[in-house]
Amino acid sequence: MYVQYGCGLTTPKEWINFDTSPTLRVQKIPVLGPLIKKKLYCVFPNNALVGDIITGLPIPADSCLGVYSSHTLEHLSLSDFRKALKNTYTILQPGGWFRCIVPDLETYTRQYIAELESGDVKASHRFLSPWGERTMLGAENRPRGVKGLLKSLLGNSNHLWMWDHCSLANELRDTGFTHIRACTFNDSADPMFRHVEDPARFQSAVALECSK
Repeated sequence: MYVQYGCGLTTPKEWINFDTSPTLRVQKIPVLGPLIKKKLYCVFPNNALVGDIITGLPIPADSCLGVYSSHTLEHLSLSDFRKALKNTYTILQPGGWFRCIVPDLETYTRQYIAELESGDVKASHRFLSPWGERTMLGAENRPRGVKGLLKSLLGNSNHLWMWDHCSLANELRDTGFTHIRACTFNDSADPMFRHVEDPARFQSAVALECSK
């Protein structure tokens, strides 16, 4: 069994693919979902399943040969991130592999410092921008009203915690993972990961592989 969480629109048939997107939840509503689906800007593939790694996926313990997470863990608070790692460890079978990718805080910080030292007055804006390709830690406006609150709670588009190689590897180690190493696109000894990986997701990112 191979499980991916935070799948987005990448749902290879060889994997069981989970996401927590509100859009996916709407699509899965019986009768109403298919009608709404036609009007949605973003449509998930039919084999995408609703599942939250924080509360636990409907996957038996010690059952997965591989688990994959790409650009998902940075959207979690630190405490939820640790729950996600614990639940990931639980569903992996002994000897199973976990590969995870997150944006690299070190890369973006060095870029910010270089721009700042060059006199770029907009360096911090790009570093924090919620709509850019960097940390997405900033907020241009504070959510207000019911609509704003719901968007903040359900949208989950901003990054809540950022990682570099050292800090992410340390969290994996503390969870119990071993054989932790930096990985690159399609370099896994298990060919199943080739069905789910995208080379673009490895750019300016921390990518680690580890085992249970």
